[in-house]
Amino acid sequence: MNYNRRLILENGEEYPGFGFGSDSDKVCEIVFNTSMVGYQEILSDPSYTYQAVVMTYPLIGNYGMADEDYETETPTIGALVVREYNDEPSNFRSRKTLDMVMKQYDIPGIYGIDTRKLNRRIRDFGSMKALITSADTTLEEGLKILSETDIPKDAVSKVSRKSIAFYPATEFPTGQNFHVVAIDCGMKQNIVRSMNRRGIHVTVVPWNTKPEQIAPLHPDGIFISNGPGDPTDVPEVIKTVQSLIGKVPIFGICLGHQILSLAYGAKTYKLKFGHRGGNHPVKNLKNNRIEITSQNHSYAVEDASVEGTPLQVTHINLLDKTIEGVECEADLAFSVQYHPESAPGPQDSAYLFDEFIDNMLSFKNKSLNNK
Repeated sequence: MNYNRRLILENGEEYPGFGFGSDSDKVCEIVFNTSMVGYQEILSDPSYTYQAVVMTYPLIGNYGMADEDYETETPTIGALVVREYNDEPSNFRSRKTLDMVMKQYDIPGIYGIDTRKLNRRIRDFGSMKALITSADTTLEEGLKILSETDIPKDAVSKVSRKSIAFYPATEFPTGQNFHVVAIDCGMKQNIVRSMNRRGIHVTVVPWNTKPEQIAPLHPDGIFISNGPGDPTDVPEVIKTVQSLIGKVPIFGICLGHQILSLAYGAKTYKLKFGHRGGNHPVKNLKNNRIEITSQNHSYAVEDASVEGTPLQVTHINLLDKTIEGVECEADLAFSVQYHPESAPGPQDSAYLFDEFIDNMLSFKNKSLNNK
Protein backbone atom coordinates (compact mmCIF):
# COMPACT_ATOMS: atom_id res chain seq x y z
CA MET A 1 0.00 0.00 0.00
CA ASN A 2 1.10 3.56 -0.66
CA TYR A 3 1.05 4.81 2.93
CA ASN A 4 1.67 8.55 3.24
CA ARG A 5 1.83 9.01 7.03
CA ARG A 6 3.50 7.29 9.94
CA LEU A 7 2.90 7.10 13.69
CA ILE A 8 6.07 6.53 15.72
CA LEU A 9 6.00 5.77 19.45
CA GLU A 10 8.87 6.60 21.78
CA ASN A 11 9.20 2.88 22.59
CA GLY A 12 10.32 2.30 18.98
CA GLU A 13 7.09 0.96 17.50
CA GLU A 14 5.80 2.43 14.26
CA TYR A 15 2.45 2.27 12.49
CA PRO A 16 2.11 3.23 8.80
CA GLY A 17 -1.20 4.72 7.68
CA PHE A 18 -2.98 7.36 5.65
CA GLY A 19 -3.35 11.02 6.52
CA PHE A 20 -6.45 13.15 6.97
CA GLY A 21 -6.80 16.59 8.43
CA SER A 22 -3.62 18.67 8.58
CA ASP A 23 -0.43 17.24 7.08
CA SER A 24 1.74 18.88 9.77
CA ASP A 25 4.07 16.86 12.00
CA LYS A 26 3.13 16.73 15.70
CA VAL A 27 4.64 15.29 18.88
CA CYS A 28 1.91 14.50 21.43
CA GLU A 29 1.16 12.32 24.41
CA ILE A 30 -0.78 9.36 23.00
CA VAL A 31 -3.95 8.25 24.84
CA PHE A 32 -7.10 6.33 23.96
CA ASN A 33 -10.84 6.95 24.29
CA THR A 34 -13.42 4.15 24.41
CA SER A 35 -16.48 6.23 23.44
CA MET A 36 -18.57 4.88 20.56
CA VAL A 37 -19.95 8.31 19.60
CA GLY A 38 -19.05 11.93 20.21
CA TYR A 39 -15.86 12.37 18.21
CA GLN A 40 -16.78 16.04 17.57
CA GLU A 41 -17.05 16.76 21.30
CA ILE A 42 -13.82 14.85 21.90
CA LEU A 43 -12.04 16.77 19.13
CA SER A 44 -13.18 20.08 20.65
CA ASP A 45 -12.62 19.20 24.34
CA PRO A 46 -9.79 21.44 25.63
CA SER A 47 -8.69 18.68 28.01
CA TYR A 48 -7.06 16.91 25.02
CA THR A 49 -4.57 19.72 24.41
CA TYR A 50 -1.17 18.27 23.37
CA GLN A 51 -2.64 14.75 23.19
CA ALA A 52 -3.09 12.37 20.25
CA VAL A 53 -6.34 10.50 20.88
CA VAL A 54 -6.76 6.95 19.59
CA MET A 55 -10.42 6.08 19.12
CA THR A 56 -11.22 2.45 20.01
CA TYR A 57 -14.47 2.61 18.01
CA PRO A 58 -13.40 1.70 14.46
CA LEU A 59 -15.43 4.08 12.25
CA ILE A 60 -14.98 7.84 12.66
CA GLY A 61 -16.28 10.76 10.59
CA ASN A 62 -19.51 9.17 9.38
CA TYR A 63 -21.87 11.83 10.77
CA GLY A 64 -19.77 14.88 10.03
CA MET A 65 -19.51 18.01 12.17
CA ALA A 66 -22.49 20.05 13.43
CA ASP A 67 -22.16 23.73 14.32
CA GLU A 68 -24.04 23.30 17.62
CA ASP A 69 -21.92 20.47 19.04
CA TYR A 70 -18.52 22.07 19.63
CA GLU A 71 -17.24 22.19 23.22
CA THR A 72 -14.90 25.09 22.46
CA GLU A 73 -14.66 27.57 19.60
CA THR A 74 -11.05 26.65 18.78
CA PRO A 75 -10.16 22.93 19.13
CA THR A 76 -6.68 22.34 20.57
CA ILE A 77 -6.43 18.54 20.49
CA GLY A 78 -3.02 17.34 19.37
CA ALA A 79 -4.05 14.70 16.84
CA LEU A 80 -6.60 11.99 16.07
CA VAL A 81 -5.81 8.33 15.35
CA VAL A 82 -8.54 6.05 13.93
CA ARG A 83 -9.00 2.70 12.25
CA GLU A 84 -11.35 3.78 9.44
CA TYR A 85 -12.10 7.35 8.37
CA ASN A 86 -15.31 8.24 6.50
CA ASP A 87 -15.25 11.49 4.53
CA GLU A 88 -18.83 11.29 3.21
CA PRO A 89 -21.00 11.94 6.29
CA SER A 90 -24.71 11.15 6.34
CA ASN A 91 -26.35 13.58 8.77
CA PHE A 92 -28.75 16.45 8.05
CA ARG A 93 -27.08 18.52 10.81
CA SER A 94 -23.59 18.20 9.35
CA ARG A 95 -22.03 21.37 7.92
CA LYS A 96 -18.43 20.23 7.43
CA THR A 97 -16.47 17.00 7.31
CA LEU A 98 -14.11 16.07 10.13
CA ASP A 99 -11.23 16.37 7.67
CA MET A 100 -12.18 19.98 6.83
CA VAL A 101 -12.33 21.00 10.50
CA MET A 102 -9.02 19.34 11.32
CA LYS A 103 -7.35 21.11 8.40
CA GLN A 104 -8.85 24.42 9.59
CA TYR A 105 -7.31 24.06 13.06
CA ASP A 106 -4.04 22.36 12.01
CA ILE A 107 -4.89 19.02 13.64
CA PRO A 108 -3.25 16.02 11.96
CA GLY A 109 -4.97 12.66 11.71
CA ILE A 110 -3.95 9.17 10.66
CA TYR A 111 -6.15 6.22 9.72
CA GLY A 112 -5.74 2.68 8.42
CA ILE A 113 -3.67 1.45 11.35
CA ASP A 114 -4.41 -1.41 13.75
CA THR A 115 -5.97 0.59 16.59
CA ARG A 116 -6.66 -2.58 18.62
CA LYS A 117 -2.95 -3.36 18.75
CA LEU A 118 -2.08 0.27 19.46
CA ASN A 119 -4.58 0.55 22.32
CA ARG A 120 -3.26 -2.65 23.86
CA ARG A 121 0.23 -1.14 23.78
CA ILE A 122 -0.99 1.98 25.58
CA ARG A 123 -2.89 -0.13 28.10
CA ASP A 124 0.10 -2.38 28.78
CA PHE A 125 2.93 0.16 28.72
CA GLY A 126 1.10 3.39 29.57
CA SER A 127 0.75 6.73 27.83
CA MET A 128 3.87 7.86 25.99
CA LYS A 129 5.09 10.38 23.46
CA ALA A 130 4.16 9.80 19.83
CA LEU A 131 5.06 11.47 16.55
CA ILE A 132 2.68 11.77 13.61
CA THR A 133 4.79 12.45 10.56
CA SER A 134 5.35 11.76 6.88
CA ALA A 135 5.83 8.18 5.73
CA ASP A 136 9.28 9.28 4.53
CA THR A 137 10.45 9.92 8.09
CA THR A 138 12.69 7.06 9.20
CA LEU A 139 12.37 5.40 12.58
CA GLU A 140 15.78 6.75 13.59
CA GLU A 141 14.77 10.30 12.64
CA GLY A 142 11.44 9.97 14.44
CA LEU A 143 12.97 8.68 17.66
CA LYS A 144 15.48 11.55 17.61
CA ILE A 145 12.63 14.07 17.28
CA LEU A 146 10.74 12.39 20.14
CA SER A 147 13.78 12.37 22.43
CA GLU A 148 14.42 16.06 21.80
CA THR A 149 10.80 17.22 22.17
CA ASP A 150 9.07 17.78 25.52
CA ILE A 151 5.30 18.01 25.95
CA PRO A 152 4.61 21.62 27.05
CA LYS A 153 3.23 22.29 30.52
CA ASP A 154 1.33 25.48 29.63
CA ALA A 155 -1.86 23.68 28.53
CA VAL A 156 -4.25 25.47 30.90
CA SER A 157 -2.99 28.95 30.05
CA LYS A 158 -3.15 28.01 26.36
CA VAL A 159 -6.84 27.01 26.39
CA SER A 160 -8.35 29.22 29.08
CA ARG A 161 -10.22 32.29 27.89
CA LYS A 162 -8.32 35.55 28.10
CA SER A 163 -11.21 37.76 29.27
CA ILE A 164 -14.36 37.53 31.39
CA ALA A 165 -17.57 36.36 29.68
CA PHE A 166 -21.15 36.37 31.03
CA TYR A 167 -23.75 33.74 30.08
CA PRO A 168 -27.19 34.65 31.47
CA ALA A 169 -29.88 32.10 32.16
CA THR A 170 -33.21 32.71 30.45
CA GLU A 171 -35.34 30.21 32.36
CA PHE A 172 -35.60 29.59 36.10
CA PRO A 173 -37.18 26.16 36.65
CA THR A 174 -36.46 26.11 40.40
CA GLY A 175 -37.69 29.65 40.95
CA GLN A 176 -34.18 30.57 42.12
CA ASN A 177 -31.83 33.08 40.58
CA PHE A 178 -28.20 32.13 41.22
CA HIS A 179 -24.94 33.52 39.86
CA VAL A 180 -21.87 31.28 39.57
CA VAL A 181 -18.31 32.30 38.77
CA ALA A 182 -16.64 29.54 36.76
CA ILE A 183 -12.83 29.40 36.75
CA ASP A 184 -11.93 28.39 33.19
CA CYS A 185 -9.09 25.86 33.12
CA GLY A 186 -10.21 24.49 29.75
CA MET A 187 -13.95 24.50 30.22
CA LYS A 188 -16.39 22.57 28.03
CA GLN A 189 -19.30 24.65 26.77
CA ASN A 190 -21.88 22.08 27.87
CA ILE A 191 -21.05 22.94 31.47
CA VAL A 192 -22.38 26.44 30.86
CA ARG A 193 -25.44 25.02 29.07
CA SER A 194 -26.10 22.62 31.96
CA MET A 195 -26.08 25.46 34.50
CA ASN A 196 -28.06 27.88 32.32
CA ARG A 197 -30.80 25.25 31.91
CA ARG A 198 -31.14 25.20 35.68
CA GLY A 199 -31.51 28.95 35.97
CA ILE A 200 -27.90 29.73 36.87
CA HIS A 201 -26.22 32.83 35.44
CA VAL A 202 -22.57 31.99 34.70
CA THR A 203 -19.62 34.37 34.62
CA VAL A 204 -16.57 32.59 33.20
CA VAL A 205 -13.21 34.02 34.26
CA PRO A 206 -9.64 33.22 33.09
CA TRP A 207 -7.70 30.55 34.96
CA ASN A 208 -5.39 33.05 36.68
CA THR A 209 -8.10 35.40 37.97
CA LYS A 210 -7.26 36.44 41.54
CA PRO A 211 -9.67 36.19 44.50
CA GLU A 212 -9.86 39.98 44.81
CA GLN A 213 -11.09 40.10 41.21
CA ILE A 214 -13.74 37.46 41.87
CA ALA A 215 -15.17 39.04 45.03
CA PRO A 216 -16.70 42.10 43.27
CA LEU A 217 -18.67 39.71 41.03
CA HIS A 218 -20.67 38.61 44.12
CA PRO A 219 -21.00 34.93 43.18
CA ASP A 220 -23.41 32.58 44.91
CA GLY A 221 -21.03 29.75 44.06
CA ILE A 222 -17.66 28.97 42.52
CA PHE A 223 -17.18 26.35 39.82
CA ILE A 224 -13.74 24.92 38.95
CA SER A 225 -13.73 23.52 35.44
CA ASN A 226 -12.15 20.60 33.69
CA GLY A 227 -8.94 21.15 31.77
CA PRO A 228 -5.74 19.59 30.44
CA GLY A 229 -2.51 18.58 32.06
CA ASP A 230 -1.10 18.17 35.55
CA PRO A 231 -3.02 20.07 38.29
CA THR A 232 0.25 20.94 40.03
CA ASP A 233 1.19 23.00 36.96
CA VAL A 234 -1.38 25.64 38.00
CA PRO A 235 -0.52 26.59 41.62
CA GLU A 236 -2.20 29.96 41.02
CA VAL A 237 -5.61 28.29 40.73
CA ILE A 238 -4.97 26.14 43.81
CA LYS A 239 -4.09 29.25 45.82
CA THR A 240 -7.21 31.07 44.60
CA VAL A 241 -9.44 28.14 45.56
CA GLN A 242 -7.80 27.94 49.00
CA SER A 243 -8.73 31.57 49.65
CA LEU A 244 -12.36 30.95 48.62
CA ILE A 245 -13.00 27.81 50.69
CA GLY A 246 -15.73 28.40 53.27
CA LYS A 247 -16.68 31.78 51.84
CA VAL A 248 -18.97 30.42 49.14
CA PRO A 249 -20.08 26.94 47.93
CA ILE A 250 -17.60 25.32 45.52
CA PHE A 251 -18.08 22.64 42.86
CA GLY A 252 -15.24 21.17 40.79
CA ILE A 253 -15.07 18.57 38.03
CA CYS A 254 -12.17 16.66 36.51
CA LEU A 255 -9.12 18.96 36.77
CA GLY A 256 -11.27 21.07 39.11
CA HIS A 257 -11.68 18.00 41.34
CA GLN A 258 -7.92 17.58 41.54
CA ILE A 259 -7.41 21.30 42.21
CA LEU A 260 -9.98 21.33 45.03
CA SER A 261 -8.35 18.25 46.59
CA LEU A 262 -4.90 19.89 46.39
CA ALA A 263 -6.33 23.05 47.94
CA TYR A 264 -7.40 21.00 50.97
CA GLY A 265 -3.95 19.41 51.30
CA ALA A 266 -4.38 16.14 49.40
CA LYS A 267 -1.98 14.96 46.69
CA THR A 268 -2.35 13.79 43.10
CA TYR A 269 -0.48 11.32 40.89
CA LYS A 270 -0.40 10.37 37.21
CA LEU A 271 -2.31 7.27 36.12
CA LYS A 272 -0.68 4.71 33.85
CA PHE A 273 -2.98 5.43 30.90
CA GLY A 274 -5.75 7.56 32.37
CA HIS A 275 -9.53 7.27 32.12
CA ARG A 276 -11.14 8.32 28.85
CA GLY A 277 -14.52 7.19 27.65
CA GLY A 278 -18.26 7.24 28.30
CA ASN A 279 -18.69 3.93 30.11
CA HIS A 280 -16.81 4.15 33.43
CA PRO A 281 -18.75 2.71 36.42
CA VAL A 282 -18.55 4.85 39.55
CA LYS A 283 -20.05 4.00 42.94
CA ASN A 284 -21.69 6.78 44.93
CA LEU A 285 -20.76 5.93 48.54
CA LYS A 286 -23.51 8.15 49.93
CA ASN A 287 -26.38 6.14 48.44
CA ASN A 288 -24.59 2.99 47.13
CA ARG A 289 -25.82 3.64 43.59
CA ILE A 290 -23.73 2.94 40.50
CA GLU A 291 -23.36 5.68 37.89
CA ILE A 292 -22.05 5.16 34.36
CA THR A 293 -19.87 8.19 33.72
CA SER A 294 -18.01 10.16 31.07
CA GLN A 295 -14.32 10.61 31.89
CA ASN A 296 -11.21 12.26 30.49
CA HIS A 297 -8.18 12.66 32.73
CA SER A 298 -4.59 11.51 33.31
CA TYR A 299 -4.32 12.26 37.03
CA ALA A 300 -6.07 11.07 40.19
CA VAL A 301 -6.21 11.99 43.88
CA GLU A 302 -3.96 9.87 46.09
CA ASP A 303 -6.07 7.82 48.50
CA ALA A 304 -3.85 8.04 51.57
CA SER A 305 -3.39 11.80 51.17
CA VAL A 306 -7.08 12.48 51.81
CA GLU A 307 -6.73 11.17 55.36
CA GLY A 308 -6.10 14.03 57.75
CA THR A 309 -7.80 16.59 55.49
CA PRO A 310 -11.36 17.87 55.99
CA LEU A 311 -12.40 15.92 52.87
CA GLN A 312 -14.52 12.77 52.74
CA VAL A 313 -14.43 10.40 49.77
CA THR A 314 -17.89 10.25 48.16
CA HIS A 315 -17.31 8.28 44.93
CA ILE A 316 -14.94 5.53 43.75
CA ASN A 317 -14.17 4.04 40.35
CA LEU A 318 -15.23 0.40 40.23
CA LEU A 319 -12.61 -0.50 37.62
CA ASP A 320 -9.51 0.47 39.60
CA LYS A 321 -10.86 1.82 42.94
CA THR A 322 -9.45 5.32 42.36
CA ILE A 323 -11.13 8.27 44.05
CA GLU A 324 -13.88 9.80 41.91
CA GLY A 325 -15.41 12.31 44.32
CA VAL A 326 -14.75 14.20 47.55
CA GLU A 327 -16.60 16.71 49.69
CA CYS A 328 -16.24 18.93 52.73
CA GLU A 329 -19.77 19.18 54.04
CA ALA A 330 -18.95 21.98 56.48
CA ASP A 331 -17.64 24.20 53.67
CA LEU A 332 -20.30 23.16 51.13
CA ALA A 333 -17.49 22.19 48.78
CA PHE A 334 -17.45 19.06 46.63
CA SER A 335 -15.96 17.72 43.41
CA VAL A 336 -16.02 14.72 41.09
CA GLN A 337 -13.38 13.31 38.78
CA TYR A 338 -15.81 12.66 35.93
CA HIS A 339 -18.04 14.82 33.70
CA PRO A 340 -21.66 15.24 34.88
CA GLU A 341 -22.35 17.51 31.89
CA SER A 342 -21.36 14.59 29.59
CA ALA A 343 -21.35 15.63 25.88
CA PRO A 344 -20.70 12.94 24.96
CA GLY A 345 -21.75 10.34 27.49
CA PRO A 346 -24.48 9.12 29.83
CA GLN A 347 -26.64 11.47 31.89
CA ASP A 348 -26.50 9.51 35.17
CA SER A 349 -24.60 12.23 37.03
CA ALA A 350 -26.47 15.38 35.98
CA TYR A 351 -27.97 15.51 39.50
CA LEU A 352 -24.68 16.96 40.74
CA PHE A 353 -25.60 20.35 39.29
CA ASP A 354 -28.78 20.18 41.38
CA GLU A 355 -26.72 19.39 44.47
CA PHE A 356 -24.67 22.49 43.72
CA ILE A 357 -27.90 24.49 43.62
CA ASP A 358 -28.95 22.97 46.96
CA ASN A 359 -25.64 24.03 48.50
CA MET A 360 -26.01 27.58 47.20
CA LEU A 361 -29.56 27.73 48.56
CA SER A 362 -28.41 26.47 51.97
CA PHE A 363 -25.59 29.00 52.04
CA LYS A 364 -27.92 31.84 51.06
CA ASN A 365 -30.47 30.88 53.74
CA LYS A 366 -27.75 30.60 56.36
CA SER A 367 -26.41 34.03 55.43
CA LEU A 368 -29.90 35.56 55.70
CA ASN A 369 -30.48 33.97 59.11
CA ASN A 370 -27.18 35.32 60.41
CA LYS A 371 -28.05 38.90 59.54
